[in-house]
Amino acid sequence: MQRGSDRLSVHRDDEMKHELQGLLRSGHPTRTEEWHDPEPSAEDDPEVWGGPVVPGNSRASLATVRLELARILGRSSFPAGPGALALGLRRKNAPDALVEAVRRLPHRDRYANVQELAEALVGGGD
Repeated sequence: MQRGSDRLSVHRDDEMKHELQGLLRSGHPTRTEEWHDPEPSAEDDPEVWGGPVVPGNSRASLATVRLELARILGRSSFPAGPGALALGLRRKNAPDALVEAVRRLPHRDRYANVQELAEALVGGGD
């Protein structure tokens, strides 16, 4: 029975199931033509697979840590101390390593903006 809300016909739906059957069973593309497969990443593509950017990581320059903090915290979190900033990071589901790095900062310090916080975490300039 057709409900009228289907975007595809029954025949097209069965055809699509048949096309995907090999992919679902094998776990990798089964097409014989290479142009159907996704293109691999280039050498100059940004690293998105490396996990979160946290201080102490090999990818953690001042600019990348500052960008990650700004993306998560925003402007409304400042000025604040490390405890409040760590709590804000935790509430916004930041990586645990980043939250712990902020929590380990001296408790008496206050940070007016993301730049000051990133400099404290990375240890100065880039």
